[in-house]
Amino acid sequence: MAFLSVQEQTLSHNPLDTIEEIVAANEWLFDRSGEDELTVELAGRWCHYRMYFVWQREVGALQFSCQFDMRIPESKRGDVNDLLSLLNNRLWLGHFDLDMQQNAPLFRYTVLARSDKLPSVETLEDLVEIALTECERFYPAFQFVVWGGKHPTEALAAAMIDTAGQA
Repeated sequence: MAFLSVQEQTLSHNPLDTIEEIVAANEWLFDRSGEDELTVELAGRWCHYRMYFVWQREVGALQFSCQFDMRIPESKRGDVNDLLSLLNNRLWLGHFDLDMQQNAPLFRYTVLARSDKLPSVETLEDLVEIALTECERFYPAFQFVVWGGKHPTEALAAAMIDTAGQA
């Protein structure tokens, strides 16, 4: 997935302003539902993603999630929870979770901004890029468990196989 960068500049007091510039530069659909909330829709390799950004000024935290366009049937929830545990052991940043209202997997991460030191443009770009990379990387594992009937360990092993070349 090609990723367009935004030029370094002085950040405003709201990191969502910068994220909005990154999103616009990539021509992704977005909605700024409030000063401290931003929702982004984009197509990935495997599915569509919905990214949510929430700026919480009072604690100086930027919460971020990237939700898959996938619903987990109740009968597969136990296996998906086992898969989440396996996936999260492989991550250095963020974690996968299950949105209980939507029954959809998502990637979450929070950036802290201490002493009014907001995240740099590069940090915000990295946040989005890491989330999309991890979602694309592990989407097949969710599919193998939910629709392929695979055991979580087997699904993770199959998803981790890197292919060479193009078909």
